[in-house]
Amino acid sequence: MSGASGPSGRERARTVSGASGPSGRERARTVSRASGRERAGSLGSAGLARAFFARSSLEVAPELLNKVLRAGERAGRIVEVEAYLGADDPASHAFRGRSARNGVMFGPPGHLYVYFSYGVHWCANVVCGEEGTATAVLLRALAPVAGVAEMFASRPAARRPRDLCSGPGKLTQALGIGRAHDGADLVSGDRGLTLEDDGMAPPVEPVVAERVGISVAAERPWRWYVPGEPNVSRR
Repeated sequence: MSGASGPSGRERARTVSGASGPSGRERARTVSRASGRERAGSLGSAGLARAFFARSSLEVAPELLNKVLRAGERAGRIVEVEAYLGADDPASHAFRGRSARNGVMFGPPGHLYVYFSYGVHWCANVVCGEEGTATAVLLRALAPVAGVAEMFASRPAARRPRDLCSGPGKLTQALGIGRAHDGADLVSGDRGLTLEDDGMAPPVEPVVAERVGISVAAERPWRWYVPGEPNVSRR
């Protein structure tokens, strides 16, 4: 599991790029739009049940697209994910078995596995599968939908809204996710973190691509993202 980003030319899907430039007006408009979406979403969002997560990460990952990760007053729509398959995946932190670091990965499902990557930033993974299988989905990118002003405060390097959550390390910083959230239960929301369904379905045909930022098993097409989404970390 990795939070690296950069150009890739080996994807087997067509993508659409949506660029935008930095401006104070853009930030203001984004905060305003996000506030409206938050008010609407608060009426129709529902937390995901434990059973949703109790499946292979290969099944759960594409279905997480367009779900909403909420951390207190901040929230983002999931637009890019990667699946990792435990003992059957040499790129997985659980490939060589349980350790003090990866214990959360072994279940139960529906919890958040948070680890420190390259000594630089935190990465967040949704634990999937039956207890003991250690499969998980890395959250690679979100589209900000609520608490955007707070996200900019947490990520002073961000110049435009799409810089806030367009990468595994960026999204954890924007939402304030760190070591204290390792093991958080996304079903009960025990640490203020929940995964919600606000009625927006996953894309019918998500982009399917190879995983990135890893040195082994990178060729496996276990990364999915929303077509045309400007907030993805890599196309």
